[in-house]
Amino acid sequence: MFKKSVAAIALAVLAVFAVPAAANAAGYVPDGNIVVSGTIAPGSPVTISFTEGSFTPGEQVSFTLTGENAAGATLATFKSVVNSQSLVKTSTGTGAVALDVTLPADASGTYTTTATGLTSGTVGTASLTVAAADSGAGTGSGADTSTGGLASTGYNAPMLAIWGGAGALLLGVALVVVLGVVRRQRATA
Repeated sequence: MFKKSVAAIALAVLAVFAVPAAANAAGYVPDGNIVVSGTIAPGSPVTISFTEGSFTPGEQVSFTLTGENAAGATLATFKSVVNSQSLVKTSTGTGAVALDVTLPADASGTYTTTATGLTSGTVGTASLTVAAADSGAGTGSGADTSTGGLASTGYNAPMLAIWGGAGALLLGVALVVVLGVVRRQRATA
């Protein structure tokens, strides 16, 4: 009975740690590799940079800009008349690539730029939020060294520490259960 309980607990702990590994394996560009520079305001140029190692070196990267009135925005030198735009660029030998975006003169709301590696399938996104005319400058989702950037949200602890804490908690619960079973067996013997 005891061996079966320990085996079941061990399998449960392994299942908890094995399943999220597959989800974390998806090819996403980390937020730290995305840098938004420039003033995020109507009619202003903004550069969105995906730094070294973001994509496979020399890979074709497709950029798509979506948002309110994205028709008036310019990606690099390409301008469209639809509410989303696309452009393909080649990453450098280090896997870095940058995109120049000029927001339309009547820009408002949030614009999302999605970069997709056409070979690797790696995806990176950057959001540009244009503030209302009376509230000052807008914000971007990358680290913006020129205007202080966007405040960090969420929990910044490494995933290993989070999963380690969860594993320790599960092992503690398993220990309490096993000790309870052993105590009951000694009481009946």
